[in-house]
Amino acid sequence: MEALVTDLLTYSQVSRCDTVSETTDANEVLAETLDNLSETIKENSASVTSDPLPLVQLQRSHLQQLLQNLIGNAIKYRTLERNPSIHITGKRSGHECIFAVSDNGIGIAPEYKETVFGLFKRLHTNSEYSGTGIGLAICQRIVDRYRGRIWVESELGRGSTFRFTIPDSRDVGG
Repeated sequence: MEALVTDLLTYSQVSRCDTVSETTDANEVLAETLDNLSETIKENSASVTSDPLPLVQLQRSHLQQLLQNLIGNAIKYRTLERNPSIHITGKRSGHECIFAVSDNGIGIAPEYKETVFGLFKRLHTNSEYSGTGIGLAICQRIVDRYRGRIWVESELGRGSTFRFTIPDSRDVGG
């Protein structure tokens, strides 16, 4: 219940926050995120790698929330046949940055690729995978606030790649 209340507060706060952004070093945010997840990474023998990431026009806490939810899910929704392997990329393309968090987990069936971003949308029971069903909805809400987009490419049994875009600050309205 405590996790649900915390996640709902986070979800509602994203709507009220200002999108005035700051220049954020995504490499620093990723390092902090991995530090926060270090126990989970160790417990699951996960491997997390990344390419050099760009500077972005985004509140540091928002980028950390995005990365923490996506990396945390990549570890959680693992297959028992192999250790989690996660790779993060980010690059500039035109007036936006495109980030990707790729994993070798259980994957998502095509019919659920859009619905996984909904509030309380869960594809598994709590006994299979714990959680509140709010993490990806928070990611969606953050990206929407910056007028970016988020989507998933996935194949059942082979893993998923969650991608999101963040426009340059001159392209973001409040």
